[in-house]
Amino acid sequence: MQVCEIINVGTELLLGEILNSNAQFLCRELAAMGISVQRVNTVGDNPQRLREDFTLALSRSDIVILTGGLGPTQDDLTKEVVAEALGLPLEEDAKQMQCIEEFFRVRCQPCVQSNRKQAMVPKGCTVLYNENGTAPGIYIAMDRKIVVLLPGPPRELKHMFNHALAPLLQQCGDGVIVSHHLRTMGIGEGRMAELCGDFLDSTNPTVAPYAKDGEAYLRISAAAACKTQAEDMCACTIKKLQNVLGNYAYSVDKPLEQVVLELLHAQDKTLAIAESCTGGSICKRLTDLPSASRVFGWGFVTYANEAKQNLLNVSRETISRFGAVSAECAQEMAQGALARSGASLALAVTGMASPADDTNKPAGLIFLHATDGTRHKSLKLETGRSDRAYNRNVAAKQALDLVRQLLI
Repeated sequence: MQVCEIINVGTELLLGEILNSNAQFLCRELAAMGISVQRVNTVGDNPQRLREDFTLALSRSDIVILTGGLGPTQDDLTKEVVAEALGLPLEEDAKQMQCIEEFFRVRCQPCVQSNRKQAMVPKGCTVLYNENGTAPGIYIAMDRKIVVLLPGPPRELKHMFNHALAPLLQQCGDGVIVSHHLRTMGIGEGRMAELCGDFLDSTNPTVAPYAKDGEAYLRISAAAACKTQAEDMCACTIKKLQNVLGNYAYSVDKPLEQVVLELLHAQDKTLAIAESCTGGSICKRLTDLPSASRVFGWGFVTYANEAKQNLLNVSRETISRFGAVSAECAQEMAQGALARSGASLALAVTGMASPADDTNKPAGLIFLHATDGTRHKSLKLETGRSDRAYNRNVAAKQALDLVRQLLI
């Protein structure tokens, strides 16, 4: 299997000013080709450090891909450093120069001298023409090594990879690697790993556990000569894992909100949601999906106690006796949403997303309730954290899982 290394160039990456989504995209696409990415490195706009990192990467990897640093400014030096390290002179590519001139002509902007720098490419390379910008990509094959330079902007990089680079790299892969995620709710990463311990030592497919906020995943990856064979290997292992995990395993690859919508569609049921501490984020998760309108039509964001009373008929006595952050309030919110909407099911969430001065209840204390009018499911969460975003995210996931449980 060909070994690949990725070097992301840009001081803005080291400063944390932008998110490096290019590395994630490239690792995923290269793995699908059967190319093993073994290192991902980031270096600033410093020619000496870039040359050191590039020389080391080239000495130990079959393929080196560099992203960024191909622009027209003085600190864009990736092409120049790589060409010098490989002993290749730069020469103007006439077609690229025409592309650059046309790019500025249609925008009624002058093509200044610095932009012409982007038409200079290493001698003997294959130019990957940029349909979304002025910086061309570069493909160099020499001495059994492959060096690729790609522009930094994700929109340009992804299009160039898919349409120009992928066909060149297809011949480098040794089979394919397919990965899927078996997603679980209601079970911690540690307990999930215990139940699936016999699978974690397997080598092909491999099974690896990891956690995200409020849920745990198992990544199943198989290497094979073709995609069909790899998919079959994954499917066999996933089925065995599902038998072990039971209802904890809610999907393969699909997000929880999609699973909930599909269950509602299949059972021809509708859902109403009443939210307090999550501020409408559960409704947003559902309505981000195109088919939500068929099963979801009512959402109540009742942040204030008065809103809970006036819109959801939560009693003043309940709030006075138990507080707005309580199991009793969550149940009455759900029952009120069910009555006001006429939906088949209703879900409610209320809690402390972050510390407050006027209550003795801790941040991360959250109460959830789901009902269809006859059956009820409740859940109390205590995250023990003061992280507002974390608590809201976990509450939203657990709330949707409560609906899933009611539906299955």
